[in-house]
Amino acid sequence: MTLLDDAPTSPQTPFSAVEPPRLQRARGEARASVGPVPRGPRTRTAIRRLHQAGCLKLRFPRLASEECQAVIINTSGGLTGGDRLTLGFEVEPRGALTVTTQACERVYRSTGGAADVDLSMRLGAGASLAYLPQETILFEGGRLSRRLTLDAAADSRFLLLESVILGRAAMGETVVDGLIADRWRIRREGRLVLAEDLRLGGDISALGREGATLNGARAFSTLVWQGPDAAGMLAGVRAGLGPTEGASLVDGLLVVRIVAADGYVLRKRLMPLVARLAHAPLPLVWSM
Repeated sequence: MTLLDDAPTSPQTPFSAVEPPRLQRARGEARASVGPVPRGPRTRTAIRRLHQAGCLKLRFPRLASEECQAVIINTSGGLTGGDRLTLGFEVEPRGALTVTTQACERVYRSTGGAADVDLSMRLGAGASLAYLPQETILFEGGRLSRRLTLDAAADSRFLLLESVILGRAAMGETVVDGLIADRWRIRREGRLVLAEDLRLGGDISALGREGATLNGARAFSTLVWQGPDAAGMLAGVRAGLGPTEGASLVDGLLVVRIVAADGYVLRKRLMPLVARLAHAPLPLVWSM
């Protein structure tokens, strides 16, 4: 009998030359187009076209209001290096859509590369959009690269939100090494009105302690709002902000930054502000 450890190996294929197995990676795509449809005495926003593939699904709860709500579900259970998600939403003239997520998105440790998320949106004349995903939680070693592109009509109304939590404070988690990269491009009638790139990488815990970044905080949000009389809204929004929050007017867009000690405090600060700026009540999945 020959022991396995003593079995000869082929000189043409030494163990050192055998490629390791390729790990499975998540792929997902979801696209939806909505528009106003007469329903009896009222006009409701309904699905025109819907495409979903891979790990991404869209669900549309029944609402008493006339707007449409889409809930994004990532059935892969989180993101890691090499995952690729693509989303697209179009709101036809006079339509109203709220987009949210079933839960917080989790970005786990990467064994190579970054998870990639691409989101594109288009708004017609008089359309309304509230893009309100729940928070993204970055775990130690997680790497995420996202792109958000919006092309909106001049008289459209929208609220865009992205929130990031650097580890769960209640679980004693810290993020020493990781990457979060966000790229926003917003156009009004085809003209670029906001271009912003955020990149936190390397030793995030040390970088986050700097006064010019997070000043020791672990959670932050960016909100961008377009609507009637944005200049008039600025003073009222600023009056309700705390010492670690700020608001500015950029080419007709109201831009708000919030920094908080942890995710719980961040959501408590976000909810009243989002309810004030959104064109509809907060999605039920946002309930604390």
